[in-house]
Amino acid sequence: MANQNVTYDVASGAPYAVNLNIYGGATFSDKFTITNPNGSAFRLDTGSSGNWTGSAALSKSVAVGATLGVTTAFTVGITSAAGGVITLSLNSAVTRNLKPGRYVYDVLVSSGSTTFNIINGDVLVKAGIATNP
Repeated sequence: MANQNVTYDVASGAPYAVNLNIYGGATFSDKFTITNPNGSAFRLDTGSSGNWTGSAALSKSVAVGATLGVTTAFTVGITSAAGGVITLSLNSAVTRNLKPGRYVYDVLVSSGSTTFNIINGDVLVKAGIATNP
């Protein structure tokens, strides 16, 4: 599992860019520790409702000729609400069905009516080595 450190500035509203690599047929998991510009944790246990949820989707690249739309959704876990830590994951059955190529993704966190597009970037899906199912 890779570990990414992300600084998110609520005032700017701009997502932090992180590019990912996914290998077909392999389990994918990446941990993101989110901080505010002052270095404090981006707390996911406070806010309008106090209950934060996360969602993340992968779609085919926005290149010319690409068909847009969600290809698959990541499983998003808030692994430390007070520490601002979330984990994105895909199991091997899902990655096995992804066609190699370039995709884009984004990660949203929300509490009540407040939603932040906190992380986005490109995903390079690489063909996996053939394995027995």
